[in-house]
Amino acid sequence: MDVLDAARRVVAEGPVCDPCLGRPFADRSFGLTNRDRGHALRVAVALDDDEDFEEPDEQCWVCEGQTDRFDEWAETVAEQLADVDFETYQVGTRVPPLVEENERLLREAADLPEDAGEPFKSEFNREVGKRVGRLTDTEVDFERPDVLALLDLEAASREGDLSSHAVDVQVNPAFVYGRYRKLERDIPQTEWPCRECGGTGKQLAEGGGEEPCDHCGGSGYMYDESVEQLTTPPIREAMDGDEAVFHGAGREDVDALMLGTGRPFVVEVKRPRSRTPDADELQREINEFADGEAEVEDLALATHEMVERVKELDASKTYRMDVEFDAPVSESDLADAVAELDGTTVEQYTPNRVDHRRAARTRERTVYEIDGHLEDERHAELEVHGEGGLYVKELVSGDDGRTEPSLAGLLGVGAEVTALDVVAVEGEDEPFDDPEYLRE
Repeated sequence: MDVLDAARRVVAEGPVCDPCLGRPFADRSFGLTNRDRGHALRVAVALDDDEDFEEPDEQCWVCEGQTDRFDEWAETVAEQLADVDFETYQVGTRVPPLVEENERLLREAADLPEDAGEPFKSEFNREVGKRVGRLTDTEVDFERPDVLALLDLEAASREGDLSSHAVDVQVNPAFVYGRYRKLERDIPQTEWPCRECGGTGKQLAEGGGEEPCDHCGGSGYMYDESVEQLTTPPIREAMDGDEAVFHGAGREDVDALMLGTGRPFVVEVKRPRSRTPDADELQREINEFADGEAEVEDLALATHEMVERVKELDASKTYRMDVEFDAPVSESDLADAVAELDGTTVEQYTPNRVDHRRAARTRERTVYEIDGHLEDERHAELEVHGEGGLYVKELVSGDDGRTEPSLAGLLGVGAEVTALDVVAVEGEDEPFDDPEYLRE
């Protein structure tokens, strides 16, 4: 390709700005901006043709003057982000169809391939983006930025200025990781809307109208509090977000405590205006807010990947259980049954208590360790470390033969868990709090 001949054909088509002249040749001479390339080509054509050099004095027919507004767009973006705390950004552009068509005609006039050089959108994103970075002292991130600014060039042309309608700022969520302990029973992990009223707190009254729901007492919830409600408000407030969503690494039964090292969780804050609260201070505020019903530790700012990690990482659990037997049991019989279960793999058909929300099938799960002792001949305390997904209540009761082997089956005595505490939730092969998923 003869670059000067191609550039000469572009110039002959009509008034064209330096960036639009240089853009079809963006794969030439790295280290130059398209404006540099266009100016250099315009000078070279004038020299080669031995003609007077002239800058175009009319609006560029390709971009309709948009490449002269890089600074203006960047300043508008910076103003929109003035009240937002962020470290990384990305700029995107909605290009008017007419400009895209002009781009095609430009290359056609120059007898260049349709994909020659660089698209208008790429240049606009980069040039405005560089200026945004300088104005806000932040870094560009093409994968997961804290904020995304979308520039609507058509809206700006239609309205005649760069109003707030022309720049759509999207603030991506911020994430806080930690571990929680639930210190009282009958508290679910997340909000539990009433199944009778659907969370409205109301029901139809006789004769028409509405009255408070009998099932939930008008609260709209099956339980007055949850771990979510005890932990997320201080985080949302500290980050000045619109909403906070709780994600846990599994969940314990409502009637179970979560003790020991706690359960990993992530709180996702939607549209935060502040992204860098002091984790130690925030942890103190949460524990004060929860008022002894729950507490958190190991709080840290996290990346968005931590949500998937918390929800998907294979984890083992350790439980402490109070067990009641239907008939007296000797210490030696209990020891034999526990030894039989220690390290074994059990088969568990979907338990009766969850078959309304779990697929009916048989699962194999390993009992890594189990230990226990009698409190008296009808009561025992057990500690079980098992593979994730092990139904420990059914490991004790047998669930009418759905779990084999089971403690009740080995003892030949009915057995029931009367109190359950989770004391550890740990990754099977690696810890949850890998530094790769945390933010400094």
